[in-house]
Amino acid sequence: MDVWNDIFNAQLQLGQHTVLWREVVGNAFGLASAILGMRRKVWAWPVGIVGNLLLVTVFMGVWFANPQEHSLFGQAARQVFFMITSVYGWWVWNRSLRGRAKGSPAITPRWATGRERGIYLVAAAGLVVLSQWVFRQVGVGWPAPSWYYWTDAWIFVGSMLATYAMARGWVDFWLVWIAVDLVGVPLLWSSGYYPSAVMYIIYGGFVIWGFFVWKRAARVEAPTGQGPNLAEDRTLVG
Repeated sequence: MDVWNDIFNAQLQLGQHTVLWREVVGNAFGLASAILGMRRKVWAWPVGIVGNLLLVTVFMGVWFANPQEHSLFGQAARQVFFMITSVYGWWVWNRSLRGRAKGSPAITPRWATGRERGIYLVAAAGLVVLSQWVFRQVGVGWPAPSWYYWTDAWIFVGSMLATYAMARGWVDFWLVWIAVDLVGVPLLWSSGYYPSAVMYIIYGGFVIWGFFVWKRAARVEAPTGQGPNLAEDRTLVG
């Protein structure tokens, strides 16, 4: 037990800052998942789940005696949602892959329809308002400016939206991730989660690249009829 405890609590000293190795490793799994997602490989989902499991222990510092003096409730909560959505995405992409040639990408990307986009934008706005209120109640007794809860809520909701959109194969999900990164980097850095902040910076450049890759795939592959497209096979998502 002592060995596992030592591994779980292993720390890295960066100048005056102490970070957990599991924060570094968890973000590495997250980046690997994003790369596999860009390539539309089913393995993106289980790899991402491993990273999520590690990071939920990082952001709930009040439970695990982490070096940071506070928790990021939205960051922790989104890891749980990632795991739930990843199971869904894993199932959808596996099912789509069955009708494709060996070595083919799991899905053919497409843009969300106007109706779909309208629904998810309205839902996101409502969830941000609700989430910031919930996080404020959870954080009672811990002094924080009002903007803190709003930014944490947006990262939480935006991440939920992006992951769901990825599972559906929508090109939109890359744009949502860009919006999440723009808020996430300063919040994480100011809160002392430096590996996660650096990962967000790296991820931001990667997300822009991934957007153009999926945008091109949506334009080039959709008319060819190469395997089932999530836009055409609605049975994949009920």
